[in-house]
Amino acid sequence: MMALYTRKLKQHERKSIETQLDTPEEDLPTQRLQIIMLSAEGKRVPEISEEVDLHPINVRKWIHRFNRYGLDGLRSGKSPGRPPVFNEEQRSRIVAIANTNPRLLGLHYSRWSLQRLRRYLIDQKIVDHISVETIRQIIQSQDSMVMHRRHHVHS
Repeated sequence: MMALYTRKLKQHERKSIETQLDTPEEDLPTQRLQIIMLSAEGKRVPEISEEVDLHPINVRKWIHRFNRYGLDGLRSGKSPGRPPVFNEEQRSRIVAIANTNPRLLGLHYSRWSLQRLRRYLIDQKIVDHISVETIRQIIQSQDSMVMHRRHHVHS
C-alpha cells in the first residue's frame, strides 16, 4: 500500500492549524489537526495512528478529507464539499463588522482577529457557523471589489 501524506500545506493553512491547536473550535477536533500536522512533517499513517490513538483507517480518512477539502473537510457535523453559502446581506454585514472598531460594539478589545470575528458573528447569530477561512475570503473579495470600484471612478 502506498504511503499516504497530506498535500503540501499552504502558508495560511499551517498558520490556521497552529492557531486552532491553541484555541480549538468546537467543530474542529484538535486530534484531526494533529493528524494533518504530523503527516505534513512526513510521519507515516501507522506512526500517526499510534500518536493520536486513532485507527489507521480513520487517520487515512482525515488525510484524504483534508487533501480534498482543506480544513473544512476536518469539521464535524457537516459533510464537506460546498461550504455554506452566505447571502449578500450576511456578506456585507460581515465586512461592515470587520471594519468596525470592536469597542464600538461593546467588546473589550480594539482589533479583530479572524477568530474573534468568527466568535462574534456566531454569538450575534449573523451566521450559524463559518470558518475563519471563509471569513478571510469574504473580506478579501470585498476588498478587491472596493479597489476595483475606486479604480473605475477615476478613469
